[in-house]
Amino acid sequence: MNKKLLEKFDDQNAFIKVSKPSPVVGQDKVMLNRKANQKFNEGDIEGAKRIFITTGYSDGLSRTGDYYKSKDMPLEALKMYWMAHDRNKAQPLIEKLAYLLQDIIHENEDIPEEEASSFQEEQEVKNE
Repeated sequence: MNKKLLEKFDDQNAFIKVSKPSPVVGQDKVMLNRKANQKFNEGDIEGAKRIFITTGYSDGLSRTGDYYKSKDMPLEALKMYWMAHDRNKAQPLIEKLAYLLQDIIHENEDIPEEEASSFQEEQEVKNE
């Protein structure tokens, strides 16, 4: 792969999320994933993320999700896990969001404290 091809991917607008399979294949995909891993390791998470999304590199997307989760950004983490098809990491976040939504919906209702506690304990046991 020539250097000019890599240079055109440095533009922030070059990486667009698409729902179809990655147009990058073979050696080009390998080189881009290496570049993204390097960016990730250097702390350029956003730059790495754009490449991971473009190439559909599930391990990179999952690691990016881990990064967002560690920074207390659960929605961004969930998006990355979902794109990586990493349902094991996505599921606990989905359950937490469902619990929060349930809490918001029932905010004005009187839910017995023991019922709310019981639900939360069930979720914690499932996650262990």
